[in-house]
Amino acid sequence: MKQLYIAGEWCDGVAARANVNPSDTTDIVGDYAQADRALAEAAICAARAAFSGWSRATPQVRADALDRIGSELLARKDELGRLLSREEGKTLPEGIAEAARAGQIFKFFAGEALRCGGERLPSVRSGVDVEITREALGVIGIITPWNFPIAIPAWKIAPALAYGNCVVFKPADLVPGSAWALAEIISRAGLPAGVFNLVMGPGSQVGQTLLDDYRIDGITFTGSTSTGARVMSAAGQRFARMQLEMGGKNPLVVLNDADLAQATFCAIQGGYYSTGQRCTASSRFIVEKGIYPAFVEAVHKGLAALRVDHALEPGTDIGPVVDESQLAQDLEYIDIGRAEGARLVCGGERLSRRTSGHYLAPALFADASPEMRIAREEIFGPVACVIPADNYEHALALANDTEFGLSAGICTTSLKHATHFKRNVEAGMVMVNVPTAGVDYHVPFGGRKASSFGPREQGRYAAEFFTAVKTAYTGA
Repeated sequence: MKQLYIAGEWCDGVAARANVNPSDTTDIVGDYAQADRALAEAAICAARAAFSGWSRATPQVRADALDRIGSELLARKDELGRLLSREEGKTLPEGIAEAARAGQIFKFFAGEALRCGGERLPSVRSGVDVEITREALGVIGIITPWNFPIAIPAWKIAPALAYGNCVVFKPADLVPGSAWALAEIISRAGLPAGVFNLVMGPGSQVGQTLLDDYRIDGITFTGSTSTGARVMSAAGQRFARMQLEMGGKNPLVVLNDADLAQATFCAIQGGYYSTGQRCTASSRFIVEKGIYPAFVEAVHKGLAALRVDHALEPGTDIGPVVDESQLAQDLEYIDIGRAEGARLVCGGERLSRRTSGHYLAPALFADASPEMRIAREEIFGPVACVIPADNYEHALALANDTEFGLSAGICTTSLKHATHFKRNVEAGMVMVNVPTAGVDYHVPFGGRKASSFGPREQGRYAAEFFTAVKTAYTGA
């Protein structure tokens, strides 16, 4: 059984949880220890004790540790990617790419540890100097989702450590394998005991402890909007700093002048790859009427050509849905779409394969209207709908008609419309002629409205959450 990591030691939990392969439910990836509230509190205590020393360690010490972690992740990307795909269900090429990205993130923040500068300014008062510096926030509680089981932990853990914080990390219950593998690598990077802690376990025990404990200075969370609201309520009552990344109902606008092949690629890649289980996935295709029939037909043909199969099988384009409950939710939304009057062009049925997995044929609804639930609620599966638009202005209004604001895309050859869309769409990230899902690790990630709350993740903007600004005055 894979253990917890607390105060620099591997230790047993109070129970174990089996990690089941969604491509083959007879395949148990491993058994992973589960923490309870007491073990979570022990991890918090260890992190608090280690904070003074780690926050004052030299930037070089922190940079070297992160660089070692990044180097090992990159060297083992094939092995780690295979583990990731086996436990989460995304295809092997996607799994390997995600493991490599985790390594690149640690490498990037190794550099950032050396670049956390400040300012020295003259005061408006004679004989006084002003220094503005950034200091580590404190102990960070990290709660991550199942859909990116190594990349999202990496882009939270790496900046936390780079800026001198200590970490208590709670991964999603469905994907403990990637989290444990990452923790094992971190455990050998030379960090002092207590700087990094891994506490796997249920949200009701481990997650709630992180939210309630005053020794946790900041909570960074990625998950559903409903859970994010509970995180905000609990952590907000004690004024903990919060960084919340939540849901999306991301639009892809396709104008009449778009390159049809490029628009089709953006729709299929952005909407359906990784089984549609990305918060940045385009699930609303908003299409001008002149290109509408051709677009629907092209996406239909593209989806028909995709192979849905075991994540580790060569040639698989789309793997299984992550588990039975997520598959049931996807199927329920397909029934809802039919009942609402949308036209199911293709897909939507459960598939049988050689192994017993959670396979779903990618579903495309046409002739949807913006008030339908399938056009408003995040499904988080390989399901998308096409909404007709009269013109560009109508398409932009439809794109903004949502409670979410994470990612938005447009396919057009018009510089005028692309420029206007980038400025006027209500989203934190905007894509022109590229899929809405797929972002770089060295630039900010985050959205607006119900998609995000708090400072941005990734890139140099990560310092806004993981550090506190101090202004010091010195007289002559």
